[in-house]
Amino acid sequence: MKFLDKAKIRVVSGKGGNGMVAWRREKYVDKGGPAGGDGGRGGDIYFVGDENMSTLLDFKIKSVYKAPSGENGGIKGCHGACAKDMYIRVPLGTLVRDNKTGKVIADITTEGQEILVAKGGRGGRGNARFATAQKRAPQFCEPGEPGIERVLELELKLIADVGLLGMPNAGKSTFISAVSSAKPKIADYPFTTLVPNLGVVKKFNEGSYVIADIPGLIEGASEGVGLGHEFLRHVERCRFLIHIVDLTAEDPVKNYNVINSELKKHSEKLGNLYQIIVLNKIDAITEEQRTEYEKEFKEYSSDVFSISAVTHENLEKLLHFIDSKVDEIPKPDTEIDIEEDTGAYDNDDSTFEIIKLDKDTYLIQGGKISRLAKVTDSRNTEQVIRFQNILKGMGVFEALKEKGLKNADTVIAGTLELAYYDDEFWGDEAKG
Repeated sequence: MKFLDKAKIRVVSGKGGNGMVAWRREKYVDKGGPAGGDGGRGGDIYFVGDENMSTLLDFKIKSVYKAPSGENGGIKGCHGACAKDMYIRVPLGTLVRDNKTGKVIADITTEGQEILVAKGGRGGRGNARFATAQKRAPQFCEPGEPGIERVLELELKLIADVGLLGMPNAGKSTFISAVSSAKPKIADYPFTTLVPNLGVVKKFNEGSYVIADIPGLIEGASEGVGLGHEFLRHVERCRFLIHIVDLTAEDPVKNYNVINSELKKHSEKLGNLYQIIVLNKIDAITEEQRTEYEKEFKEYSSDVFSISAVTHENLEKLLHFIDSKVDEIPKPDTEIDIEEDTGAYDNDDSTFEIIKLDKDTYLIQGGKISRLAKVTDSRNTEQVIRFQNILKGMGVFEALKEKGLKNADTVIAGTLELAYYDDEFWGDEAKG
């Protein structure tokens, strides 16, 4: 199985449907009033924790996720259908960062945990919602809110109770296959394990725990040498470590010290994590060599076990001890600072840009302005006046004047072309 523990994706929530301008036209209803319905809400996007996933590989295959948009409002006051929300499943242990700010906005650690990362746009109101005693026949509606588009970085830190450490070819894969139902790739050459393998081990009484076979470290791993740098992060969430030492290696004690040195360089907390030392491959050495190694490693820890993962010698005794330690040692605090994710709710797209096309023509660009232009009929005076009032409230005309806008100039917004005249012009004309 290919493994991927970092990914970058783009999510786009659904935009809200536009409101509708419509009128009652029943046969026996005289002067029917406004009956334009509201647009439906756009789909939200959530991340959901899934304990059955163990990699971010899916996001290498697909990196763009778009939620559906809400339907536009209908006639006879019919509300446009709201869009379905989108749920993106991620493995437990996934950290989510906002690519723009670099802030960690979520740490997904439990099955079924839901995190909203992009709120869908609100549906626009139809003209029936604007009717008042003074304005009984409103000629305008609202556009739907936009969706939210953002780039998110995903980083996986495997959640396991116990982490297996050791030099390449120390026998970790053989060990995990012997104690669990996991079937990792096993061969007699270095760097066989290219991905972390997870196995579920049943306790002798009741319950179970998860054990992770982390790829072999080499000297310099904490600085990025070899495979180790990419996988050290996966050890951080373990209760404790099982350090497997290959007794057939040239210098098992040196190998043990190299691994621990890399752990301490990566983080002090990781370097101080409790370890059980497991001396593996006793079936391949003499009894005298075994006794000597046990004596040497007792200087590093009182919890030293000699086993053969191949023949299962002393394996049951070790597993009983591991059971007791899983019950005794609590899961570590992750100490990850999660910051408030305001970007998940930021449906505001009121920013705009002004481009001077020639000496008397100006183009206004912006999400909100484009959406307003789409629901504004240039032939309907009331709709045009409302559009202009909204632009005025947004400060668009002030910005246009700073660019040199004058009376009789043309302002283009979306599909609309409007001739601009300020309030003083209309005042002087009225006096005349």
